[in-house]
Amino acid sequence: MRDTENIRAVDGLPVDLMGFIFWPKSSRYVSERPSYLPTKCKRVGVFVDATIDDIKQKIEEYRLDFVQLHGHESPDYIRALRVVDGFPVDVHLIKAISVSGRDDIATYKDYEGLVDYFLFDTKCPSVGGSGLQFDWSVLSAYDGNTPFLLSGGIGPDDAERLHALRLLDGFPMEKCAGIDLNSRFEVAPALKDVDVLQKFLKEFNS
Repeated sequence: MRDTENIRAVDGLPVDLMGFIFWPKSSRYVSERPSYLPTKCKRVGVFVDATIDDIKQKIEEYRLDFVQLHGHESPDYIRALRVVDGFPVDVHLIKAISVSGRDDIATYKDYEGLVDYFLFDTKCPSVGGSGLQFDWSVLSAYDGNTPFLLSGGIGPDDAERLHALRLLDGFPMEKCAGIDLNSRFEVAPALKDVDVLQKFLKEFNS
């Protein structure tokens, strides 16, 4: 997100995390600091193959609580990020993993123990934000210990389908820490439809 009043409105909803995309090629790129940043929900900075210095600078400027790595960051890169001088110990790391099929889930094994959360997103030519879903049943192949966030084209009509995941054979529900709501709740890139989002959250949390 990046619009001040839109951020303020969403911050008033029962939302836990709010994302700020710092990849210049994204249509949701945050080029300058909004005059209002969330105070109720935690702040997530989304980076794609960024330099460690850039991540450190954004953590300080935006007082980030989470860093989401959405590119081709290697395990060695993450190890270096963890130990770099000045990297806050209380900032959590999320590693996005692109999924088109069951075999892609195994990518998590390279990062197990290095990050605090995984984010399973739909594999697409761009870097996320496609509005497309992958087959959630392939997550039955996930047998890691790290909690994950479910992403990829979740929309206003998906509350019932998300509830049904509890009944899906082999789905690791106990490891699912949350869901990512993005492009299908937008009226324009980085601008959420607050009414639609509020309605979905009420249905999802009921």
